[in-house]
Amino acid sequence: MDALVERHRRACAGFGAVAHTVPDESWSAPSPCTEWTARDVVEHVIGFHDFLLLRPLGVRAHRPREDPAARWDATSTALFAALASDGVLDRATELPGGGTSTPRTMIGALTTDVLVHTWDLARAARLPAVLDEELCARGLAALGASEFRRDPAMFGPEFRVGDNASAADKLVAFYGRDPAWEP
Repeated sequence: MDALVERHRRACAGFGAVAHTVPDESWSAPSPCTEWTARDVVEHVIGFHDFLLLRPLGVRAHRPREDPAARWDATSTALFAALASDGVLDRATELPGGGTSTPRTMIGALTTDVLVHTWDLARAARLPAVLDEELCARGLAALGASEFRRDPAMFGPEFRVGDNASAADKLVAFYGRDPAWEP
């Protein structure tokens, strides 16, 4: 299996593990994402995977109408089945709304997105926000090596943390979250 896909699988498995431990009463809890509930965080992660990978690959996830964790499971199952096809990572795909890309290009950014939103979901549900430190460090390194431009419509100002902060805290802080945030 491609290492990029395996890293994304690890991030997605972490997201799913948190989703499956969210108590029913916490799905409507506020999240660190302004104006989003815990349920909205899951729908966002599903939506990005749909928009950037599944639809361009012609894949449809068969999701239940309710149960956010089961909706994520269906998305993840469809995604990794599609990514197992030979040559799919480098297949040029048309993006909804215009433009082209490849799954290989999309997965790195989506892995970081999943990590940050795993933290958001855990914090909204008052669960431990334990992220894969190696994946967080890779995400930070990729951001440092890119020409990332902070879009104020998508990210809050970077939250300052100490040099000794964990890679996970540094990553969520980069995306404008206070690592000590609580609902």
